[in-house]
Amino acid sequence: MSVPVVAIVGRPNVGKSALFNKLIGKKMAITSSVAGTTRDKLEGVVVWRNKEFKLIDTGGLSENEMVDDEFYSFVEKQVLSGIKSSDLILFVVDVRQGLTRADEELAIFLKKNQRPVVLCVNKCDSLGHSNLGVYEFYSLGLGDPLAISAVHGHGTGDLLDKICSSLDFSSTDDEQPDVSGSIKVAVVGKPNAGKSTLVNKIINKERCIVTDIPGTTRDSLDIFISNDFGNFTFIDTAGIRKRKKIFEEVEKYSILRTKMAIERSDVCLLLIDVMQGYTEQDSKIVEKIIEAGKGCIIVANKWDAVEKDTYTMKIYENKILSDFSFIKYAPLVFISAKTGRKISDVFDSINNVYSSCNFRVTTGMLNNFLEDVTAKVPPPAHKGKRLKIFYITQVSVAPPTFVFFVNSEKLFHFSYRRYIENQLREKFGIVGTPIRFLVREKKSYKDRNL
Repeated sequence: MSVPVVAIVGRPNVGKSALFNKLIGKKMAITSSVAGTTRDKLEGVVVWRNKEFKLIDTGGLSENEMVDDEFYSFVEKQVLSGIKSSDLILFVVDVRQGLTRADEELAIFLKKNQRPVVLCVNKCDSLGHSNLGVYEFYSLGLGDPLAISAVHGHGTGDLLDKICSSLDFSSTDDEQPDVSGSIKVAVVGKPNAGKSTLVNKIINKERCIVTDIPGTTRDSLDIFISNDFGNFTFIDTAGIRKRKKIFEEVEKYSILRTKMAIERSDVCLLLIDVMQGYTEQDSKIVEKIIEAGKGCIIVANKWDAVEKDTYTMKIYENKILSDFSFIKYAPLVFISAKTGRKISDVFDSINNVYSSCNFRVTTGMLNNFLEDVTAKVPPPAHKGKRLKIFYITQVSVAPPTFVFFVNSEKLFHFSYRRYIENQLREKFGIVGTPIRFLVREKKSYKDRNL
């Protein structure tokens, strides 16, 4: 068996996500005063007194208080899934709002579920004062309520003690999946490109909420999977829209999390809707990927919706590669996230690009390569002075970075750099990753004696 699982449940806006962040020790869930902010199920790991358990943050359950009614059935499904898979329920209520009918209904539901429940009364932020409002929650019949403050951390130590004393750690496996050694893959793109559908198909579960409504996904979800291709952590992200179309404050946080997901990933899957093709927003996302120095794969989704003949794929391939000419080193994969068609090709590309991101070559091989490419196309000259490249050395990976020692940086024109980069990719099979060149001027012995 795996580590014990604890699910946080409660009405919207009682502070579940704030408590989740406090207990796992980092700001993973988006917190906002807007009810219904959390939609997808978030998972994190809590370690307390040498004991470890998985913590699940869920959306708010309420009969008629949801802000986005169209999402309620999807959120409810995710919450019920979290409860079903948990060993213990952390039921969060709000001392400021007091006991509500929704709290009572949820308490009845949780009792029927036959899972152990720990009741915690949140937003008890004052120290040195008795929170009399805590006592009314005894009427829920869920045992002694614990007064806590998710924002300030008051009472969270006692809460963790009670959680650990209520869990069975005897059947926990000593060996857990090595998530730290997995390839981190950020799934990015515009809203409705099919990112959550792809992640659900890959893990063969409805882990992410999928609707036709733009902006459904808000938090960045880390999902570990191990298969015949290796170990991967997929990060499902919010779709990045044009700045002028961003109205909600919550969506601004979502986009920030997407940028952070790109930063901490190894490889990015840029999903595009093959029916819509390239848009300006796709180029903005690619810019962020290149700036972060991450590997990139262009995934043309919804291929099942295209009417095809013998030449269809070639026509679409030429069009997409032409539109994305500024990142022509990125491999292109046509898939259907809905049907699962060609998803194995995505894994092959991820492994190839990850290998290229971590490509390393010896200085000796690099300089043999330099002799060949400069013999084929001599370095440029200007006003009688020719560029001399004394030697190359690789200084880092992810992305592969090379230092060129030359006699004049000004003579090392962009066109010649591009020529050497193309030759590097062809010679060593580097795909899907940016290559960075650093240029250092170094006078030759002849130049120093002039």
